[in-house]
Amino acid sequence: MLKPCRCLVAGIGLTFAAALFAGLLIDSRCADADEGVSPPKVSEQTSRGLAFGAREPLQDAYPPKVSEPMLREIIAKAELTRPRLLMGPADVQSLRDRSKSDPAMREVAQAVLRDADAMLPTKPIERIQEGRRLLGQSRRAVRRLVTLGMAYQLTGRQAYADRAAEEMLAIAAFSDWNPSHYLDVAEMTFAMAIGYDWLYEQLDASTRETVRQAILEKGVRLPLDTKHTGWTRARNNWGQVCHAGMVAGALAVAEHDSDAAVRTVQRALENVTLSMAMYDPKGSYPEGPGYWSYGTTFNVLLIAMLESALGTSFGLDQAPGFDQTGQYPALTTGPSGLTFNYADGGSGRGCEPAVHWFAARYERPDWLLGDHQPHQRALAGRPDGNSSSNRFLPLLLLWMQESPVDVAPQMPLHWTSDCKVPIALHRSSWEDPQAVFVGIKAGSPSGPHGHMDAGSFVLDADGVRWAVDLGAESYHRIESRGMSFWSMSQNSDRWQVFRQSSLSHNTLVIGDSLQVAAGNTKFVRFSDDAAFPHSVVDLSPVYAGQAEQVHRGVALLPSGEVLVRDRLTGLAPGTSVRWGMVTPGKPSEPGERSLVLRQGDASLTMRILSPAESAWTLVDTAQPKNEWDSPNRGTVMAAFHAVAPASGTLDLTVVLTPGSRRPTPPDQINVAPPLTWSE
Repeated sequence: MLKPCRCLVAGIGLTFAAALFAGLLIDSRCADADEGVSPPKVSEQTSRGLAFGAREPLQDAYPPKVSEPMLREIIAKAELTRPRLLMGPADVQSLRDRSKSDPAMREVAQAVLRDADAMLPTKPIERIQEGRRLLGQSRRAVRRLVTLGMAYQLTGRQAYADRAAEEMLAIAAFSDWNPSHYLDVAEMTFAMAIGYDWLYEQLDASTRETVRQAILEKGVRLPLDTKHTGWTRARNNWGQVCHAGMVAGALAVAEHDSDAAVRTVQRALENVTLSMAMYDPKGSYPEGPGYWSYGTTFNVLLIAMLESALGTSFGLDQAPGFDQTGQYPALTTGPSGLTFNYADGGSGRGCEPAVHWFAARYERPDWLLGDHQPHQRALAGRPDGNSSSNRFLPLLLLWMQESPVDVAPQMPLHWTSDCKVPIALHRSSWEDPQAVFVGIKAGSPSGPHGHMDAGSFVLDADGVRWAVDLGAESYHRIESRGMSFWSMSQNSDRWQVFRQSSLSHNTLVIGDSLQVAAGNTKFVRFSDDAAFPHSVVDLSPVYAGQAEQVHRGVALLPSGEVLVRDRLTGLAPGTSVRWGMVTPGKPSEPGERSLVLRQGDASLTMRILSPAESAWTLVDTAQPKNEWDSPNRGTVMAAFHAVAPASGTLDLTVVLTPGSRRPTPPDQINVAPPLTWSE
C-alpha cells in the first residue's frame, strides 16, 4: 500500500502572512454583511503553517482578487526567512534525516548527490544561443542550481555551494538572458532565484549583491520597466513558465525591491489564470502531455513558492479542472509506457515530480500509475554535469510519494477531455500490462502547437505501441532555414514539414490535399458503455471543400480488438482516399486485405472489412521527405486507398486485432455508420 505522504512541512514561521491574508479577505467580504454572520474560519492547519500537498483554507478565492495594498501588506509582514522558496528553514534537518532513514528518499538523494558531484569539475555555462533561443543554457542552469542547492541542503558540503556560486557569477555576467525569447529569461531567473535563496548564507556579500542585481535587472524588472511584456497575458505554457520564473526572482530578493515583488506577484495572480483556463473542465492540456509537463510543473512551482514564502496560493489551486489535472499524465500514458503525444511532443514519459505534488495534495495515489518506470530510469541514469534533462528531479525529495502498490485505480477506463482541444481515450484495463489502449484526437490544426492530426489515433496492445505519432520536428531545424514555422495559415511553411502535416498522421488524406488548417473538429458521440465503448469525431471541417461530411469512429470491442470506422459523403466520384497508420511494427508482405505487424514476440493483425476491393500497401515514412525533414527511423505507414463511387459515399472499416486476442468474425462486428453507434 502507499505510505503516507512524505511531503516536507513548509511555511514555517509564515503563519502570520497566511492569517493576515485570511483576515483581510474576511474584512473585505463582510463589510456589508448582516450582523451575526460568522466569518470563514482560518483552519487549525493554517495556524500551524501550511504543508506541502495540503489545501489552504481559502476555498472561494478563484480567480484571485487581491488588492495591491493587501498584497503589499502581506509581503511586508511575511517572515521572509531562508530558504523561503519551496521549503522553509525548519525543513532542512527533516530533509536530511528522512533522506537517510527512508530507503526511497535515500535513493533519490544519492542520485542528486551523484549528479552534483559530476557538476563540480564542469565549467559554468556560457551565453551560447541556438538560433533565437538561449533556452538550452537556461535549462542547464536550472538543473545545476537546483541540484547543487539541494546537494548542499542534504550534506552541508561547502563545495556544492562554491560551485553554485561560480555558476551564478558566470550567469550574472551575461550581457542579458535573451529577453526576445522570454522563456529563456524565466528559466534563468528561476535558476538564479533558487541558487540565491537556498545558498544565501553560504554566499559572500559580494556574490550576493552581484547575483541579486542580476536577478532584478536581467529578470524581474524587465517586464515592469521595459517593452518585454508580450508574454504576460499568454494563454499557453508561456504564461505559466514566465510568471513562475518572475515570481521566483521577486520573492527571492523581496527585501531589496518590495515594489517589484508586489507588482510581479500581482501580475502573476491576475494573468496566469489565462493559462490555467486550459485545465477547465477536466484537467486536460491542449498542448499535449509533453507540454503539460513543462507548463504544469512551473504552475505547481508558482503555487508552491507562494505558499512557502507568503503562506497562501491566493486561490490559484482552485482553478476549474486544476484539481483533476494530476491524472492527465496517467490517463494519456498507454500500457507501453508511451504517451498519446498529439501536438508538438515526443511520446516518452519522463520523471514527473509535479505528479507527486498532485497525488499528495489531492490524496490520489492512483495518479502515480505509470510513474515508476520513468522514475527508475531517472535514478539509474549516468551522472552528467552538462545535461539539462530531469532538471527537477531533486524536487522529488520535497514532494515524493511511493509509486502505488495494490492501490485500486479510481481513474476511468474511458475518458474524453471535453475541452477546446478534445481527445478521447479507451483502455481495456488499468491492471493488465497487456491491456489495449487507444486514443483519438479532434480539435484544429491551428490549435496550440497544432498538427494536422484531427482524427489521428495511437494504439497500444500486448505491451507495445502499434500506431504512433511521429511527434514534433526540431524547431531550430526549420527556423534556421527562414521558414514560417509558427504561422498557422493554410499556406504556411509549417504544413510543408512532414511531421506537422496530415500526410504523416494516422488519419485520412483525400486526394493529395492537406487538412484545412482553420477547421475545428469535435466529438459528436462518446460512450463508456463496457459493451461497446466508443468515440466519434466529426472531421468535416478539416476536409471542407474535399467532402461534405466525414465522420470517424473508434471503438474498443469486447474481444479486445479495435474498430476504426469512417464514413465520407459528398466526395467527387473517382476521388481517392487514403487510410494510413504509422507503425514501428515490421509488416508482412502487403497486397492483401490482411496485414500482420510484428514487434518481438508481439503481433497485430490489420483487417480491411470495407471496401472489399482494397488491399494494404506500405508507405515509406523512415526517410526524410524533404531536405528539412528529420528521418523517422524504424517506422512505416500501413495504408490503403479507396475510390469514391458515383454516389460520393465511401465507407472504410478496419479492425485491429492484437496477437493475444481471438479475431471476431466480420459478420459479428458492428460496421454500422459511426453516427448510429450511440442510437
